[in-house]
Amino acid sequence: MRKSVLSLTAAVCLAVTGGVAASLVAATTAAAQDKYPSKPVKIIVPYAPGGATDIVARLIGEHMRQDLGQSFVVENKPGAFGIIAIEEMARAKPDGYTLMVGNVSTNAITPVLFPKKFKIDYVKDVVPVTRLVDIPEFMVATTKDFPPKNAKELVDYAKKNPGKVRYGSVGVGSYPHYDAALFAKRAGDLDMVAIHNKAGASGVINDLVSGDAQFAFLNVASTAPMIKAGNLRPFALVNHTRLPDYPDVPTMDEIGFKGVGTIAWQGLFAPAGTPPEVLETLYKAAVKAMQAPAVQEAFKKQNFNVVPSKSVAEAKTWLADEMKTWKTIADEVKIELAE
Repeated sequence: MRKSVLSLTAAVCLAVTGGVAASLVAATTAAAQDKYPSKPVKIIVPYAPGGATDIVARLIGEHMRQDLGQSFVVENKPGAFGIIAIEEMARAKPDGYTLMVGNVSTNAITPVLFPKKFKIDYVKDVVPVTRLVDIPEFMVATTKDFPPKNAKELVDYAKKNPGKVRYGSVGVGSYPHYDAALFAKRAGDLDMVAIHNKAGASGVINDLVSGDAQFAFLNVASTAPMIKAGNLRPFALVNHTRLPDYPDVPTMDEIGFKGVGTIAWQGLFAPAGTPPEVLETLYKAAVKAMQAPAVQEAFKKQNFNVVPSKSVAEAKTWLADEMKTWKTIADEVKIELAE
């Protein structure tokens, strides 16, 4: 009888021990599954491959992969001023596995200019993780049959030739369009004509080289080859400071046009409701990626400024300020937009 009791007791102990072990294994497995990220992460880019936003997303994503141990896969979703990409990201499950790298056009200007085109509430449904880089811009002019050699001469020439100076833009309501229109307004309500080219910066550059357009605001990286070839002349720089490669080109602030021109930033975004700990993991990984020597060197070659936010909270304040700035610009410069 005693032997049977002992056997029963041993069996019970083994069952309990096995149950505890199974529970520990299950808890460990669950914890492993819950650790972010535990599967590939998608980064949506609102442009076709090859542009600045796409390049930034791929560089940052690759180094975040190295840090976090999961792939960061870029998917290009161009169209509708960035709204297609923004809405897909914002509607995704807020778990950190669907992100977006956007820029000043898609994530600050579009929500201000075209709020009715959205089927989401941009302010409530999108959260910035961090600013990544910003990109200096030139006010640049053609050297083909265009007398002005600097911004002051451009203003004087435009005053003497109302309606005859043509500036290039990548489309109605784009920031190069607003930059030139704001310059014209601040310079004394100059009468200038916009020449829009939907082929993007390369199309505007072709217009400048041929003389169809006479000046424009375009990023430094895209204009550098034609400046070097002597086909374009930089009048001023939109940047925090002068660039070492162009020490003789003054900033817009220096020539008396503070606040005119756009330093085109790129940022990392997530759906609202993403857990704070996931946002913090993404933030730290993105900042670490921007500190990688290979990334720093790649951005330096393009004259990109590495400008991470100080925190996720600061990123939210930054984006709100950017949108406020663009609301002010849109109120000052009246451009008729096709809704």
